[in-house]
Amino acid sequence: MPTLFVVSDGRGETCAQVVRAALVQFEGQPCVICQRGNVRTARRVETVMKEARDARAVVFYTLVGDATRDAMARAARRLLVPVVDVLGPAFSALHDLFKRAPCATPGLLYASNREHFDRQEAIEYTLKHDDGQHPHELDAADVVLVGVSRVSKSSTCFYLAYEGIKAANVPLVPGVPHPPELQQLKPERVIGLRMNVHRLMTVREGRAGDLGIEPTNDYFCERAIARETIEANRLMDAHGWRSIDVSYMAVEEIARDVLALTARRRGHGG
Repeated sequence: MPTLFVVSDGRGETCAQVVRAALVQFEGQPCVICQRGNVRTARRVETVMKEARDARAVVFYTLVGDATRDAMARAARRLLVPVVDVLGPAFSALHDLFKRAPCATPGLLYASNREHFDRQEAIEYTLKHDDGQHPHELDAADVVLVGVSRVSKSSTCFYLAYEGIKAANVPLVPGVPHPPELQQLKPERVIGLRMNVHRLMTVREGRAGDLGIEPTNDYFCERAIARETIEANRLMDAHGWRSIDVSYMAVEEIARDVLALTARRRGHGG
């Protein structure tokens, strides 16, 4: 399968977006995109270019440092790797217009738009890791929310993501083992959402009404909900996961308390 390398001395998002914009014009063409960020030395350029040569790839790059740009040009000629300098033409045109050289400082775009990029990355992560998806990537989360169904895990995670927090959530389902990756996390990184039985039953019945279904199975049964809640609470206690009683809290209030707990963890070097 054709392979593309996206190489940058920053995060590589600018270069990746340009490549994806071009790929749209080749709809249906499968390819592999390998992203390599923080490439800031000639040695690192050499390593990445050898990877690209072995993969028979085309390299798209956004390097601003003179040393790395020179290293890329030399490696491309020596290793016979086709390269596309995404920023080069823009640098040349702006140099001619402003009569001055660029400052050649990597990472300036990210530094000037850090809040936006952090929020975008958090939203993408949270979308990908909703409802227990991709548990092997839980270690990349800033916080993981756990709890039974309908305790506002997903909505709280998306609220947190908008604040730049990478939040994942894992449902605690009766009789279904939770993923081992969850247990491997430090307890401070997992926060449980608890809800009392009567409130949870009301929320679930309301959801059934929204969907136009009859609340007749164990999912809506008070006794079954009580067992489910007790099992989830015991699990939280057994693993030392901190928890919040969200029975009568709005999503923004839950998110506020989660943020307070994560800030406390970071303050203690966790």
